[in-house]
Amino acid sequence: MLRSPFLEELDDARNILVAGAGGGFDIFSGLPLYFGLKAAGKTVHLASLSFSFLPRGETWIAPGLLRVTADSSRPQDYFPELYLAQWFRQQGEETPIYCLEPAGVKRLLAGYRSLVERLSLDTIVLVDGGTDSLMRGDEDELGPPHEDIASITAVHELDVQRKLLACLGFGVDGVCHAHFLEAVAELTRNHGYLGVLSLLEAMPEVRQYRMATEAVFAAMPHHISIVSSSVLSALAGYYGDHHATPRTQYSELWINPLMAVYWCFQLAPVAERVLYREALRETESYRDVAEVIERFRSACSSIRPRKDIPV
Repeated sequence: MLRSPFLEELDDARNILVAGAGGGFDIFSGLPLYFGLKAAGKTVHLASLSFSFLPRGETWIAPGLLRVTADSSRPQDYFPELYLAQWFRQQGEETPIYCLEPAGVKRLLAGYRSLVERLSLDTIVLVDGGTDSLMRGDEDELGPPHEDIASITAVHELDVQRKLLACLGFGVDGVCHAHFLEAVAELTRNHGYLGVLSLLEAMPEVRQYRMATEAVFAAMPHHISIVSSSVLSALAGYYGDHHATPRTQYSELWINPLMAVYWCFQLAPVAERVLYREALRETESYRDVAEVIERFRSACSSIRPRKDIPV
């Protein structure tokens, strides 16, 4: 009771990669973990499945894998990984962000294998900004799932000692809450659920997370992340239809305390419940991933409708 199963999994970890499972700002949802694990004496690296237009003049580690530093070139304004690396430099720390281009499972797997070898990784923690990574494929709303499930499938294939998933931002991505909680219950039966970790504004790791995220927001004010700004709003104690960015002004939000909670899982049971995982394993491109999902959805005769939580 006095120990977190998720953190116990990380006790013996030495070289850890915290990686955004989905595109864009998912890596920011992993920053509290990054800061906490670093403070515990672990060697921790950051990776992002990037939505940025990655600069072609840089030295690529592997096809589809770029090491972004504070000195990387900026081909366009949307480049949160670059601005994050620059924020780290301002704090006196040179922290590269390893960026993977959106791709099929085979190409993502090759990129992750390069990182495992290059960084001598014994642990990978995928982080999802939201909870759509737990959708198995027959739910009414999937999220969309393309990046998250491709990342989960690729990392599941790796020969790494520990592979974990953490979701931050309950209620932010539009998936059915009942389907998410049903998935947690199934993973509990399969011994894949590792409990929750609550983030609080007073925690030093959370303060660093807020500073880093808000610095990147200031650097690219027209591209403020809805997920990250919603989590920060929840941490500050807002509830309901609170808007931290004009991007959400025409929608109704449900900012809530559960947004600031990590839901933690073993990665393997999450990957193995995805109904179209076998077909995903053969994908090369992002288009291939989209086609696999579309074919599965078209052939699925029992899409489960949304349902309300009876509370």
